[in-house]
Amino acid sequence: MADDLTHLDGEGRARMVDVGGKDPSRRLAVAESVVEMTPATRDVMFGSGLPKGDAVSVARVAGLMAAKRTAELIPLCHPLRISHALVDIEPAEIGARVVARVETVDRTGVEMEAMVAASVAALTIYDMVKGVERGATITATRLLHKSGGKSGEWNR
Repeated sequence: MADDLTHLDGEGRARMVDVGGKDPSRRLAVAESVVEMTPATRDVMFGSGLPKGDAVSVARVAGLMAAKRTAELIPLCHPLRISHALVDIEPAEIGARVVARVETVDRTGVEMEAMVAASVAALTIYDMVKGVERGATITATRLLHKSGGKSGEWNR
C-alpha cells in the first residue's frame, strides 16, 4: 500500500510528484458537493431572497476562482493551465447540488481542481445561507469522473 502513495519518497517524506517526463494530454475531472438545507431555505436561496444576495452566482464565481488557485491551497498540487472550468449549482431535494467540471491539456490531472471548486462553492453557499439556517450541512464532496492521462477514464 505504501508503494502506491506517489506523494511519499522512499523514506516516507512528502514530495511533489515529478511530472516533467510526462506528455501533456487532454484531461477532465468532474466533482460534486451537496449542501443539505431545509426546503424553505433552498427555495429562498434559489429565489434570490437571501439577505446576503444571490448565493448561486456568488458561489459559482467562488468555485471558479478556487479551481484556478488549487496549487496555492493543496501543498503538493502542481500549478496547472486550466483551459475550461464550469460550476453548476442546482436545487436538490435535500438542498443544493454543486457540480464542478475542470479541463486542461497538461501533464497531470485536474481532479483536485474540480474537488476544490465544488468544495469552495459549497462553503460559499453555506456562508450565504447561514443567516437563515445555521444547521445547513456540506456533504458528499466527491469525484464523479476523470479522464485523460496514463490511468485513462474513471467513473463513480
